[in-house]
Amino acid sequence: MNPPLLDVLGTQWDMKAPVVSISWSHDGRTAACAMGDGRVAFADVRWPQGPRLEARRGGGASLVPADAPAVAPTVVTAHAGSCHALASDGDGSFVTGGDDGRVMRVRPGAEPEELARMQGLWIDAVACGRSGDVVYAGGKRVARLRHGGTDEIELPASATAIAFCPDGRTLGVAHSGGVTLWHEAALPRRLAWPGYHRAIAWSPDGRYVVTGMQENALHGWRVQDGGDMEMAGYPGQPLSLAFTPDGTQLATSGALRPVCWDFARPGASQAPRECGIQSKAPVTSVACHPRYPVIAAGYHSGAVTLCQPGSDSFLLLKGAGGGAPSALAWSPDGERLAFGTQDGWLGWIELPDPVFSHHRSAAARPTSEKERST
Repeated sequence: MNPPLLDVLGTQWDMKAPVVSISWSHDGRTAACAMGDGRVAFADVRWPQGPRLEARRGGGASLVPADAPAVAPTVVTAHAGSCHALASDGDGSFVTGGDDGRVMRVRPGAEPEELARMQGLWIDAVACGRSGDVVYAGGKRVARLRHGGTDEIELPASATAIAFCPDGRTLGVAHSGGVTLWHEAALPRRLAWPGYHRAIAWSPDGRYVVTGMQENALHGWRVQDGGDMEMAGYPGQPLSLAFTPDGTQLATSGALRPVCWDFARPGASQAPRECGIQSKAPVTSVACHPRYPVIAAGYHSGAVTLCQPGSDSFLLLKGAGGGAPSALAWSPDGERLAFGTQDGWLGWIELPDPVFSHHRSAAARPTSEKERST
């Protein structure tokens, strides 16, 4: 059996604290990792003496082993307590939120800078918009910091997750009872559905917003008219959601294999399809490649695989052990996958184009979720 790709095309370190979140700089040179002890680690993934694939005459590629180890991450302390959230702000720095109520800007080799503070609250989520806006949430309060000024709204329940629409103008906030949409030039809009909504994702075209629920289900809305979709039947909570780059498939955790819902034909009465390998341990996290219809899936056993919607085939990226993957993130160009685990392991795997030679076609026989109109 071939070894996991991490063993031949990757590297990892024990950071001695649970990994909460991973985010990449926009240039793809730095993977930042927020940790449960308040620290942020910065991994510079430039590795000129690292492993590589070289094309062979007549086709195929040969692996050239690393000539030297990768440089270990640098670390800064951003929060007195846990770091709960992390986002890239686009200029090489990152924004974090922690249980000390502070919103911080951090970057490699510099002292953290405080941007805002919510006294007495935990900052549970942060997000950065394309225009330079920084949004942060603590309890029922959501604030938008822009050009030195701050706007704020109050939710009906505590915010659990936030995400900007791909156009960067509308913020989606998940909370108990549904989702609140906050457009930069309009009053907040409520999309209601009973239950505890804990994760949120937008389709790449911005037409749909979907949440992962504590009630072992997804719920989605068509933003234009509020038509909503029930997606239930999970054995566990689907708290990791990711759309394929063309928007036709939504991949989720919450089962023993990655679960994919068809968004090419919303409204068709078909069940979702699972893909990749089934494990005795549930899937804890998923991340879709930024260019290809390929899914990275992390299992509670610690294993990470690569699979494709509609297919049972898989590629082993990381073997079991080291704690359940709590974060997976592709570099913007899709040539590296960074991972972090609950036991504190941080690493990345080099995944050059030849790795995807069998994963570039569209997924076969897509499926769909049930849609209702309100």
